[in-house]
Amino acid sequence: MPTLCCNGVDLHVERAGQGPRLLYCNGSGATLAAVPWLLNRLAERFDVVAFDYRGMGASAPISEPYAMADAAADVAGLLDALGWERTAMLGWSFGGMVAQEFAVSFPERLERLALLSTSPGGAFPSFRLDTLADLPVEQRAARTLQLMDQRWTGDWLAVHPVDAELVKRMAGEASGLSKSQLRGWNLQLQARSQHDVVERLGRITCPTFVANGRFDGIAWPEVWAALDAGPPRP
Repeated sequence: MPTLCCNGVDLHVERAGQGPRLLYCNGSGATLAAVPWLLNRLAERFDVVAFDYRGMGASAPISEPYAMADAAADVAGLLDALGWERTAMLGWSFGGMVAQEFAVSFPERLERLALLSTSPGGAFPSFRLDTLADLPVEQRAARTLQLMDQRWTGDWLAVHPVDAELVKRMAGEASGLSKSQLRGWNLQLQARSQHDVVERLGRITCPTFVANGRFDGIAWPEVWAALDAGPPRP
C-alpha cells in the first residue's frame, strides 16, 4: 500500500508483519527510509503500519502550515483507510507528540499507547528543535543527532559500530533533502513548537507506557517528573 489518502492528504504508508495491530509514528525529521531496522523488529511481533508525515519522505509535498491537531486527524484518516477501528500505537519523539494529540482527541480508538523520547509540551517542553531551523541542513542534522544521544561523540562512535551506522544513515538522508522535503521538515518543526497536551492528558484512557533515555538531550526524563510535581513556578 504505497499511498493512501488520509484526511485529504496523500500519505506514503508501509505495512509488514503479523500479530496485534500497531501503528508507528516516526520522529522529528525522520522518514520511513531511515528506520527499516526498527520497522523490521516491530514486524517480528506485530501487524505494523507506519507512514511518512505530510510533506515528508514519500508523502505528498505541502506548502501550508499545519497544527498538531491536523497530524492527529491524518492518523485518524489513516486508520479509517485501513479499516482499523482501534489499534495500539507507538510514538517516538515527534511521533510521541502526534500520538498524544491523537490519544486525547480520539481516546476510544486506542488500545495501548507507548511514548518514547517525547514530552507533553506546553509548560513541560522538550528541546525546541525549531530554534535550529535557520542552520544549514547538514549542521541542523548534525546538531539534532548530537542531541538525540549525548554519548554520540567521535570517540563513542569509533567503538560502537551499530550507533555509527545509524548516525551515518540519518545524516545521509538529511543531506539529500530536496527543497520540498526541507519545506516539509520546517513546517513539521513549526507544528512541533505548538505542541501542548498538558491540560488534556486526563483524556487518555488506555494503558500508557512512557520512556525517556538518560542521555537524550531532546526529551529528558525530568520533563515527566516535573509534570508529576505540578506546573513550574513563575
